[in-house]
Amino acid sequence: MPADSILKYIFAFCLVLSLSAAATSARAESGSLSRDPTEPASSRNGMVVSEDKIATLVGLSVLKEGGNAVDAAVAMGFALAVTYPRAGNLGGGGFMLVHLGGTGKTVAIDYREKAPLKATRRMFLDENGNVDIERSRHSVYSCGVPGTVAGLSLALEKYGTIPLGRAVATAIKLAEEGFAVSAELRKSLLEAKERMKKSSESMDVFFKNNGEPPRKGKILRQKNLAWSLKEIGRNGPLAFYRGAIAKKITAYMEKTGGLITKRDLASYQAVIREPVTGSYRGYKILSMPPPSSGGVHLIEMLNILENYPLSQYGHNSTRYAHVLSETMKLAYADRSEHLGDPDFSPVPTEQLISKQYAKRLANRINPAKATPSKYIKPGSPIPGQGTNTTHFTVADRFGNVVSNTYTLNFSYGSGLAVPGTGILLNNEMDDFSAKPGTPNAYGLIGGEKNSIAPGKRMLSSMTPTIVLKDEEPFLATGSPGGSRIITSVLQVILNVIDHKMSIREAVAAPRIHHQWLPDTLYVEKEAGEGLAAALRKKGYEVKRTGPIGSTQSVTRVNGFFHGAADSRHPGGLAQGY
Repeated sequence: MPADSILKYIFAFCLVLSLSAAATSARAESGSLSRDPTEPASSRNGMVVSEDKIATLVGLSVLKEGGNAVDAAVAMGFALAVTYPRAGNLGGGGFMLVHLGGTGKTVAIDYREKAPLKATRRMFLDENGNVDIERSRHSVYSCGVPGTVAGLSLALEKYGTIPLGRAVATAIKLAEEGFAVSAELRKSLLEAKERMKKSSESMDVFFKNNGEPPRKGKILRQKNLAWSLKEIGRNGPLAFYRGAIAKKITAYMEKTGGLITKRDLASYQAVIREPVTGSYRGYKILSMPPPSSGGVHLIEMLNILENYPLSQYGHNSTRYAHVLSETMKLAYADRSEHLGDPDFSPVPTEQLISKQYAKRLANRINPAKATPSKYIKPGSPIPGQGTNTTHFTVADRFGNVVSNTYTLNFSYGSGLAVPGTGILLNNEMDDFSAKPGTPNAYGLIGGEKNSIAPGKRMLSSMTPTIVLKDEEPFLATGSPGGSRIITSVLQVILNVIDHKMSIREAVAAPRIHHQWLPDTLYVEKEAGEGLAAALRKKGYEVKRTGPIGSTQSVTRVNGFFHGAADSRHPGGLAQGY
């Protein structure tokens, strides 16, 4: 089938899917869509899972054309900027973990945002030395230098097989011709409206109907975003960092007093890093290294928990939840002091992920009762951070796997869009420690290593992860959720390995979360009041809460891929062929 025909087919199919529930019985080219998008799909050839049905189908179409997992992931990244604008983006950043089937090598692509060169350590402090939240979260000063376009382009150049023009083609079509607005998209726009009022571009794009977002089923077209995507398709990442888009970004910054300059954009580079690597009960764990804290503390927690017979305790039993909670506290305490951008200060990664250090931490856990967080201090490993991030996972028949998490930070980031581009800007500068010891928007405490500095990447909790069994991909997962990302990914892995759950069961199982400070244990309501009451007796301050994370996961068992989109947030789809 010619490429142009494929694009027309995909666009029409996506539109029908969005407009009608009858699309659940529609036939894809070589299979049918699951009746329930949260049910695990199964296939031999490949699997795509994301929080957005349209993006999943975009990735699937690339796999069907013969593209690999990286090709599909990059196409999805650009498509999500159109169809999932609360977190999919061109104006943000993230992390991609790529396992290469041909060589067995895994690489980590760091395209996290950077502080502008004009940024200063005290830029978010008022005259009294207190953090000005409005400035750090909702102003043009909250925007870090975006990395998404550089990161996706680098991944495609190094590990993909299709041209960048093809990777952005469907996203262009979706932006130009539009797609049907879902109930979830409308709801998220209504929630973000007050913050977006500061931006005429944001209001023009999303609130054309007398200040109201499009109703469910109405077509949302984004002409300016289509222009930006076309520029990227024609001229590559240079369009964003040195060309026509860069000019519009810097003009906007100059007009509003923002800090991002031509030099910031021109000097930005995505970085290929070695993944942080550990083991758990015979499985190999590969995850994102600093400036993400996710991989380090995921492996740190797994190392601690390896000292306990979790399967004997039983899933979400009081004993199990207690050990899990105490482990989380210890890891998040370490996060507050030891993690930051490794290009600016050394991070003791190898010590933090060592089995010996984990054994020492495990010995600090009181088996009978909770240890108040005020008595837990960051460890000495050296011997002597929105619910509005999004994650997608792709696996192909060639053995390649991509686990990608990217974000604008808050829902719709800063709420500010660059005039003439349709590009929403992040507010990631809030992820720095504006004042060490003062929590950010997610309640996370940071130290000196995560203080603001020009050109520095802010610390993140994003945790794209791949698990190998006998050196072959077994599980790939990741999640949005701000500070809750790491613990969400942790529990999916434990559910599969320790509790022998299917991927659907592992993703759906109720979760808990503790991040040291505040000293509160969050327990999803689905876990039941019984567990919450039992944990209170152990000394926890328990808060029953709504959804924790939204993991998008793939496993491969006996030659079959199985995928599960998390039902905590509607609109996702796992689909194979």
